[in-house]
Amino acid sequence: MIERTSPITIGVTLAILALLIGMPAERTHDATAVVNFLVPFFTVVGIFAIVAIGLNVQWGYTGIFNFGVAGFFMVGAYTAALFVKEPSDSDFVQYVGGYGDKLDLLPFLDSEQWLPALIGIIAAAAFSAAIALVLAVPLLRLREDYLAIVTIGIAEVLRRVVIEERGLVNGTRGLTGIPRPMSGWVDSADYKYVILVAVIVALVVSYVAVEGAARSPWGRVLRGVREDEEATAACGKSVIGYKMQSFVFGAALMGAGGAIYAYQQGAISPDAFTHFFGTFVVWTMLMVGGSGNNLGAVLGAFIVWGFWSITLQLQGYDIPDGLRTRMFYLRDMIIGALIIIVLLLRPRGLLPERRRVSRWLERRVARMRRQEQREAAGRVAAGDSG
Repeated sequence: MIERTSPITIGVTLAILALLIGMPAERTHDATAVVNFLVPFFTVVGIFAIVAIGLNVQWGYTGIFNFGVAGFFMVGAYTAALFVKEPSDSDFVQYVGGYGDKLDLLPFLDSEQWLPALIGIIAAAAFSAAIALVLAVPLLRLREDYLAIVTIGIAEVLRRVVIEERGLVNGTRGLTGIPRPMSGWVDSADYKYVILVAVIVALVVSYVAVEGAARSPWGRVLRGVREDEEATAACGKSVIGYKMQSFVFGAALMGAGGAIYAYQQGAISPDAFTHFFGTFVVWTMLMVGGSGNNLGAVLGAFIVWGFWSITLQLQGYDIPDGLRTRMFYLRDMIIGALIIIVLLLRPRGLLPERRRVSRWLERRVARMRRQEQREAAGRVAAGDSG
């Protein structure tokens, strides 16, 4: 039996979460302060939703245990930053790349405001996908538990490379002054709206692309691999080949999300890409929202990041010092409790995967049912007239 969540349950959950997120509004009564909080909040939610959709391609549709999300997220962020920044001109700040002054390839349409950033996103997605392709050859033959362990290790190796190789991406100092796309079109105070719109567009593109792919024959093969690899192979499909495609596609989305995150932050460092922040939180979003459902990934990103933000807002209230100093530990506990509650009450998430065979077959069945209903209605009408 397919588990479904009542729209009322989802509505009540979102209403309570929105009320908690808006608590500072009741305290400050300052609409500007609320907007200044909510716009960056939804921007980060959109970025994490893109990354969660990428994980959904790997785990939700194909069953690949990728616990190295932070690695691809970090690679995307650093790749985009290295592409759009100017060349390094200081011994204190050392990094490779720095092509920002060479990426204005169109002498019209004010391309210097958006083209370098777009190239950076494409490069981030491509480089993350290339790393995933190289890793997929040996990794995807491993059993699920071993695959999870190895991907954690790979993410940590990538992070250690970033930290130790100072001439590569400036080591622990990180990269600052990352150019923000379209920042020259508006005042700095209004730029948050521009980046929010850009994130929404990127999220919609990602959602439509993955949703279309998932409903295609390619997506049905992925679900077949997830459910029964031997049966899928018996149908003449290359299980490893489809796993590789899914792994690479998901990593590309994670890299693109990392690129947008770098633009939104304006500065990045290795400390921002820990396993907890870059992997565990994203997995929580997908588990809470519902794996195998892209809309569930977006919903999970909103709910989890909402609870994450609520704990930080509580520091603005008059609470005991003992609780204030332990707020970061309380945040981790709340996220852990959220996972337990969802697993106990909704193991498949708030928006579980909708089982479907194919759009063509569903339309065919719907037409047949409508035809049967019309014929039955016609027989009833004929009986009444007789």
